[in-house]
Amino acid sequence: MILELFLGFLRVGCFSFGGGYAAVALIREVVLSNGWMSEEMLSYLIAVSESTPGPIMVNLATYIGSTQAGVLGSLVATLAVVLPAFLLILGLMAVLKRFMGNPWVSAAMKGLKACIIGVIFATGLEMLWTNCVPSKSPDLTAIVLTALLAGIYFGCREGFHRKLSPIALIGISALLGIAAYGF
Repeated sequence: MILELFLGFLRVGCFSFGGGYAAVALIREVVLSNGWMSEEMLSYLIAVSESTPGPIMVNLATYIGSTQAGVLGSLVATLAVVLPAFLLILGLMAVLKRFMGNPWVSAAMKGLKACIIGVIFATGLEMLWTNCVPSKSPDLTAIVLTALLAGIYFGCREGFHRKLSPIALIGISALLGIAAYGF
C-alpha cells in the first residue's frame, strides 16, 4: 500500500501543472482507479481540503494517505506529491531566469495557462455534475444551493463591485448546507 501511495501521488506531483485545483482531476483519477475510496468520500475530502489551511493538493495527499495507511501513509503521500515540484523548481530557477525574456518561452507559458484554466473548469463541471446529479436522479436541493451560491457570488461582484472572499463564501456554503441538509 505504501508503494502504491508513493507512486500514485508521485504521478500526481509530476503532472499537475497549475496548482492544486488543476491537480484535483489527477488525484481523483488516481484515487478512483486504485479503489482507495468512493467518489462521494473523495468529494468530502476535497471539501475539507479546500477549507483547511494549506495547498489543496498537499492536504488531499495527506488525508488520502492517512485514510489508506495511517501516519506513514500521510507522510509518504505528502512527500511524493511535493517532491517533483521541489526538484523541478531547484533546477528551473537557474535556467528560467535567463530565458524568461525569450518569446518562445513566454508563448509556452501562455499556452500552459490556457490549458490549466480548461482543466480547472472541466474539474469544476465534473464535480458540479457529480454532486447535483448523483445516481442518475437530480438532487434538487444541491442544484438550488449551487444556483443560490452562484447568485450570491456574482451578485456581490456586480452589486458591490468587489469579489466575495473565499472564506466568506465557504462560511455561507457551510451555513446553507447545514440549513438544507442538517434539519
